Amino acid sequence: MKIKKISENVYEIPKEGKMLVPGRIYASEKIIEAIKEDGTLNQIQNVAMLPGILKASIALTDAHCGYGFSIGGVAAFDIDKGIISPGGVGYDINCSVRLLKTNLMKKDIENKKQEVVEALYRKIPSGVGRGSTFQITKEKLKNVLEKGAKYIVEKGYGEKQDYLNMEEEGCIKGADASKVSERAIKRGLGQLGTLGAGNHFLEVQYVDEIYDENIAKAFGLKKDQITIMVHCGSRGLGHQIASDYIKKMEDKYGFKDLPDRELINAPIKSQLGKDYFAAMACAANFAFANKQLITHWIREEMNHLFPKIKIDVVYDICHNIAKFEEHIVKGKNQKVCVHRKGATRSFGPGRKEIPKTYRKVGQPVIIPGSMGTASYVLVGTKKAEELTFGSTVHGAGRVKSRSAALKTLRGEKVKQELHDKGIEVKSGSWKSLAEEAPDVYKDIDEVVRVVDELEISKKIARLKPMGVVKG
Repeated sequence: MKIKKISENVYEIPKEGKMLVPGRIYASEKIIEAIKEDGTLNQIQNVAMLPGILKASIALTDAHCGYGFSIGGVAAFDIDKGIISPGGVGYDINCSVRLLKTNLMKKDIENKKQEVVEALYRKIPSGVGRGSTFQITKEKLKNVLEKGAKYIVEKGYGEKQDYLNMEEEGCIKGADASKVSERAIKRGLGQLGTLGAGNHFLEVQYVDEIYDENIAKAFGLKKDQITIMVHCGSRGLGHQIASDYIKKMEDKYGFKDLPDRELINAPIKSQLGKDYFAAMACAANFAFANKQLITHWIREEMNHLFPKIKIDVVYDICHNIAKFEEHIVKGKNQKVCVHRKGATRSFGPGRKEIPKTYRKVGQPVIIPGSMGTASYVLVGTKKAEELTFGSTVHGAGRVKSRSAALKTLRGEKVKQELHDKGIEVKSGSWKSLAEEAPDVYKDIDEVVRVVDELEISKKIARLKPMGVVKG
């Protein structure tokens, strides 16, 4: 497969064969070499063959092989001619990140790290099979699916400003619980307020460095301030919705004309396409509500340890989502369906979708690293709207599979190494620590350097971990 270097950190897979658009990769040479071996390039090329795709099949700096689309993959589709694909969203629908800011400083927590981590681990259910203490009926769960975080706040688990500082204000419109199967509903019961396993985490951090004082101030961040990051998604409910609609689409449309069976899809304007979007939105709203309940419990637990603590939501950002947005295509404003698979929205100043609090400066972008490495807060840009349909990376991106990690890493050793760096970790299993060790991910500093230089998001602050809760 030919790859052409267009400019520094921009590569192209030239349009050929059945490709309707070229493949465009935003990555450094170092990262291009890493993804040549894992099937990512083939996935970018395959997505470029899907009906109604616009401009390019895009892969970002954190790209690696996924289900259907590469993780770190972005594609926008014409609403009249295009498709919507579960493989372009993923199984963990709206697996996403929320950043909380506190009025604590690094010195306030330095000698209580272990106590804080233990308390949060006890309070926030994490890991495979660890259910929630929050019980809800099927009918009330359907309210969650259609109303998202706002419903949880109205029930007393948070503040109005919480959902005002979320993408889509914590509720994607068009959600319809009648399009969600009973099996998915059943899997969602008992999982609200849980982290789950895999790469999901809760991390206590401090602001290590500020790159833009004015925008950091607009986000409410300052040096040495304590922040808390939560990464989780729609749990078993979202996974089941993806499974249900993959089967429905296969039964309805088949896959013989597709370059990859995992790119099964439905026309956006078909009834099945509309039903999938309505169910996907339900899963996304479940994820918003899930993090809202976790936020409430973090507040409760931290208040026991620090009675004068104040915790506010900076932002809650989506990954693994398909959304209807307006973008400039061939010089004209056009409504399109943007798939962000392991990618994050990165809108510049002025967009109506950005909370009023941040509209003048641009949308907060939250990029988690891995245990033991930095995470970053960036800001969205007009450049991203021009180049990537307003998208940027969602994290570091894996370089080793979980099975490969288990062959070479031991959870006990990972924990000790983190402890030696001053980072306290609590996990439900040694296996989880090995699978999610810093060594299995790309260099987050390199990933962020590239997007910053390309100006598809700009660095505002760097956060460093002090304590981590893993599933």
